[in-house]
Amino acid sequence: MEILLDLLSVNYPAIDFANERSLISGGILDSVEVISIITELEDAFDISISMEYIKPENFDSLEAMWKMIEELK
Repeated sequence: MEILLDLLSVNYPAIDFANERSLISGGILDSVEVISIITELEDAFDISISMEYIKPENFDSLEAMWKMIEELK
């Protein structure tokens, strides 16, 4: 999960991914940023994120994103 945190922190330094638990529900990330993150995750982890995984709860926290990545590996 440290790799994910590093990736997100480099690209979005103003967001505290380590502690934030409401990235989507709190309005911290918008739809354009989520699409960008999806692309970055697919490239970095060699996964394909299908439409069924593109839902707010999978991007609301670092842990949620990591769980999704683990499921897709």
